[in-house]
Amino acid sequence: MHNPHITELVEAIGRLKKNDIILAFLKNILTPAELDEIATRLQIFKLLKKGVPQREVAEKLGVGIATVSRGARELKYGGPGLKNL
Repeated sequence: MHNPHITELVEAIGRLKKNDIILAFLKNILTPAELDEIATRLQIFKLLKKGVPQREVAEKLGVGIATVSRGARELKYGGPGLKNL
């Protein structure tokens, strides 16, 4: 079930070349809370890939253990999207 609008979003982001322009775009389309949530999820994945224990990740980032566990499941069973972090 792939929403065709997601493809358009990915293409739009792919056309952006500079970090400051990408950040401006993200700030335009996301609320501050959504942007913070996405940034935190990225940190969860990065810390888990480094081998940091789930409870430590949760404490360090101030998120629930369930959020970190979901990230761990994505790393283990998810597709190739997180392999290049």
